Amino acid sequence: MSKYAGLSSKEFVFKTILYQKKNRVATVTINRPEVHNCLNLDTLRELGAAFQDASWDDEIAVVVVTGAGEKAFCTGADIKEWKQDFLGRPNDFYKWMGIFIETFERLRNIGKPTVARLNGMVVGGGNELQISCDLAIAADDVFIRHVGTERGSVPAAGATQWLPLIVGERRAREILFLCEELPVRKAFEWGLVNEVVPRKNLDEAVHRMAEKLKNKLPECTRYTKQQLNFWRDFSWSMTIGHVRDWLTVHTSAPEIVEGITAFSEKRQVNYEKLRKDLSIRRKQATKKK
Repeated sequence: MSKYAGLSSKEFVFKTILYQKKNRVATVTINRPEVHNCLNLDTLRELGAAFQDASWDDEIAVVVVTGAGEKAFCTGADIKEWKQDFLGRPNDFYKWMGIFIETFERLRNIGKPTVARLNGMVVGGGNELQISCDLAIAADDVFIRHVGTERGSVPAAGATQWLPLIVGERRAREILFLCEELPVRKAFEWGLVNEVVPRKNLDEAVHRMAEKLKNKLPECTRYTKQQLNFWRDFSWSMTIGHVRDWLTVHTSAPEIVEGITAFSEKRQVNYEKLRKDLSIRRKQATKKK
């Protein structure tokens, strides 16, 4: 067997994801339902390993990405990990973000069609994960939401780059500035997902899509995907390094600390106090000059 071949999914011992191969379809499931399938360092590493294996396995024609349970597809970065690991050590965030970027790039450049199976809420980096896939099918009771400007981050690991391409400039600004829940049927109307079905029909719809994709020429499909990725790759390459540095430098900034702490304490962000403190700091800086 070539050392560049895929392995049996049984050879992988994953703690935070499930990995299954069946009938030329590889299914990667984030298995952290107790925390709404958010992404910590271990999850990102395991996702990266599964994506690489699926890419290398010539028996696999389609990759499905989903979340365990029915409440959440994925809710982005693990805020508990962020609070514990990065608020006091911002440079460690730079390292984490590097793994995050590599994982998403492996998915986008997997060389095979990918389908996001949206089984629950899709929030923040979870939406960036699903738009990193080629196609998306959603249960009819889910919603999509970004919370970066509300909770202490910048949605620039795919959202600022790709949402304008998918839903249009004004709609992207509405999603990212207002941080409101976007019902999945509206997301379908806006072109953010390909199909919306009753929850009981979700697996059937994903299977049907996978069967259609399997019956296409693999090399022609791979190169078509490469060509379709052009504007995504261009916008990503022009911005993601800046994002990584900006977020690292600002991880201990007052806005980020307040947003992350408020989330952890399950309270509202004190936006008025933040603005008053910012005004005071500016006046103090002016006096020093």
